[in-house]
Amino acid sequence: MSMAGISEASGKRGRVRVERGAKRLRAYLGGELVADTTRPLLVWEVPYHPTYYFPAADVRTDMLEPEDAIAHSPSRGDGRTFAVNVGAKRAASAALRYEDSPIEELKDAIRLEWDAMDGWFEEDEEVFTHPRDPYTRVDILASSRFVVVSVGGFALAESTSPRLLFETGLPVRYYLPKTHVRMDLLEPSDIVTHCPYKGAAQAWNVRLGDAVQENLAWSYPSPLPESQKIAGLMAFYNEKVDIDLDGARQERPETKFS
Repeated sequence: MSMAGISEASGKRGRVRVERGAKRLRAYLGGELVADTTRPLLVWEVPYHPTYYFPAADVRTDMLEPEDAIAHSPSRGDGRTFAVNVGAKRAASAALRYEDSPIEELKDAIRLEWDAMDGWFEEDEEVFTHPRDPYTRVDILASSRFVVVSVGGFALAESTSPRLLFETGLPVRYYLPKTHVRMDLLEPSDIVTHCPYKGAAQAWNVRLGDAVQENLAWSYPSPLPESQKIAGLMAFYNEKVDIDLDGARQERPETKFS
């Protein structure tokens, strides 16, 4: 994605970065197109990923119903909330506009709440979970390093042919062939998560005797094309298990998954 018009605004709680995107962006609710733009704004309200804002002219404002609520942000100012009405479907507080924001780019922009919409598309590809960060890179490399995964001193997996996944802002993830994992100790959970870069992931629990530790591992049965190298492999949360790499115990990282 090419970017132009980068700006930053300081607030009492830090900076908000705003960039102009180049991808076509669409949001749907109840099968109806709510917004469609080729000039979206990417706004970093949190450090992990951007939020999409649409130019007001590219939003079906006839679908917006003003609400009495005011959303206050130390950096973005006071925003007015709107419900989005599409036929018989109504999404409360699904749109937000900062008409008097100290950040100039936001004054004529509307934010649609991600989870309130039924579908988001960058160009013609659906995006899940949250907007893609143009500065996030995912590299998947074959390796011959010796990886041992254990819990409470009990080995769950050993492999000398892992795939190492390097994703901006996250610890290295070690994806292992299922034949190198004690799959007899793993059971699929009911949780399926989505990553905008890798696709839908199946979570796995670990059962040791009568004790079950939930969601320690995951796999991508059918990842997105750019992440096909990890299809069907197993990964464990570095934050929750012990990982030895070439005989050296790795520190458990502190992340949002801890």
